[in-house]
Formats: sequence, C-alpha cells, structure tokens
Amino acid sequence: MTRLTSAVRGLITALAALLAVTATPATAQAKTEPKAPKDFVALRTVDPTIIQEIRYFTPHNFVGERIDGYEQPMCILTRPAAEALHKAQLTLLRKGYTLKVYDCYRPQRAVNHFVRWAEDLDDQSMRGEFYPNVDKTRLFADGYIAEKSGHSRGSTMDLTIVRLPARPTRPYHPGQPLVPCYAPKDERFPDNSVDMGTGFDCFDTLAHTLDPRIQGQQRANRLLLKNTMESLGFVNLAEEWWHYTYKPEPYPDTYFDFPVSAKSLISGH
Repeated sequence: MTRLTSAVRGLITALAALLAVTATPATAQAKTEPKAPKDFVALRTVDPTIIQEIRYFTPHNFVGERIDGYEQPMCILTRPAAEALHKAQLTLLRKGYTLKVYDCYRPQRAVNHFVRWAEDLDDQSMRGEFYPNVDKTRLFADGYIAEKSGHSRGSTMDLTIVRLPARPTRPYHPGQPLVPCYAPKDERFPDNSVDMGTGFDCFDTLAHTLDPRIQGQQRANRLLLKNTMESLGFVNLAEEWWHYTYKPEPYPDTYFDFPVSAKSLISGH
C-alpha cells in the first residue's frame, strides 16, 4: 500500500511539474504585447490641435461595441504621415477650420473583429445608421469589409474637417434611435464636422468622394479636404471621402497588430 501511494505521489509530482513547465510560456506570452516600431508616434505629440474622435474606442460604429485592440482613444501614425497631417492642419487653420480624425493606425485584431462581425448575419443592430441599403451578405463582395486594411500599416487615417470654433459633439448612447448615415445633416447623428453629405463609415455609394449626386456645399467641403490632403502627398480612397493614405508608406507590406495604446509606443507617448 505504501509502495503504491509513493508511486501515485511521484506521478502527481511529475504531472504538476509538467503542467508548470507548459503553463509558464503561455502566461508569459499573454502578458507580452507587440510594440510599435520606433518611428510610430502619437499624433498629439506632433500636432495637439487636431481633434481626435476615435470611433472604434466607442460603441458608435457599425459593429455597435468597442473594437478589439483599441485600449485608448488615441491616434497613432508613422511619423512621416503625422508630420504631413500637421502641415495639412496648418493650411486649414489659416482658413478657419481644423482637422478631426476618426481613426488612424488600426491593429490587425480590430480588422479580425470586423470580419467576425460581418460573418455573423444575425447581428444587424447598427444597420439603421451605417448600412441601411446594403444586405449584410454583400459586405465582403462590395468591398466594405476585408481581411486586411491599409490602416494596419500605420500611414492611413479617416478624417474630416470641422469649422472653428469647434462645438462639442454629444455622445452616442447605445440603444438610441438610429438614422441613416446619408440623411440630411440636421437629421443624422450630430457631428461637428462640416456637411460631407454622409456621416463617417457610411456603407453607401453616396460616400464615394466624387459621387455626382453630392453637389453644392457638400461637394465643396469634400474637395477642400481632398485638395488639402493631396497637395501634401496623401491619396484618397475613391469609395470613402474620409479615407486617406500618406505616400510613400514607410511600411507598404506590413500589417501590425500592436494595441492602440501609449504603452505600444517606444516613447510611451
């Protein structure tokens, strides 16, 4: 009996040792997040005057919840993109406007969150605002959702223009009635942006930058943003009036996954 007990005890000890060995790397891995390369910066350190309204840190987006990887509401960009954006801001400030960014660097885990959401055809909670005319089964085919995003390379941003002095935008409260993103400006969700004809992240052809149905002041506002950005090396995505990429990109083929957080930056800012 004693011999058996000793054998069992020895087996348990060996098993515990094995579990400890296998568990340690997993624990260590869970605590280690990837870091940004040293030439990524917080936009506020390059230009603190640009308004930041990071939508994916909030539930006011097409998914309806905070997106994976957005640990802080901050804009992170490669330094060349941030410095070029600062020059665009100086141009607009002289005309009585300011830039406002909705999104900048986006980790791959956030893109994966979008993909999981798009594959869940039962989740239609935000359709009334962001994609009222698009069947969710068409999101991949129509190019609204993809498995990779230029945002993950660090030189792409989503932004708009706000007339100065900037008025605060009231917060979104989950569950409030939704209005189509292409409704007249005084009907859709309030945004202190100038009227661009649609809201941000509007899954509709009206969001195409040069859609011929967008005329008058709305078209002039889009062209003000487009001309300002393009004069400084940014390229617009024709399907989204808010989407710009600085060229040449420092990381044209790399999709990063570090979290949107000051801790991800080498400088910590």
